Amino acid sequence: MTEDPMHQIADRDALLPRRLALVANVSALTAEALRLNQKRAGVEMDVLRLELEIGRSGASAQLVQDLHEAEERAAAAMLACAACEQRIVAAESDVEDVDRSLAATEG
Repeated sequence: MTEDPMHQIADRDALLPRRLALVANVSALTAEALRLNQKRAGVEMDVLRLELEIGRSGASAQLVQDLHEAEERAAAAMLACAACEQRIVAAESDVEDVDRSLAATEG
């Protein structure tokens, strides 16, 4: 038995704002991932700069401490990037769920 066309339209109309909000969330998360990746790249450049400086002038206590701190920031940035990527995957899955529901309303 097919569903009432008016009910299908109502279902679709209820799903569309949800899909729009989910796509906006994916977009925001993608922007956040880009920002985090830029931050990570900057910190990795700091690590390389400090390693070069240590190689050039020797391992002073301050340079070693600065390098250690930069490596910790780099590790934290990598974790933040990975967590953001996981949130993007989950958000994209939510969009796919809504898309399947929308497709079902067209049946």
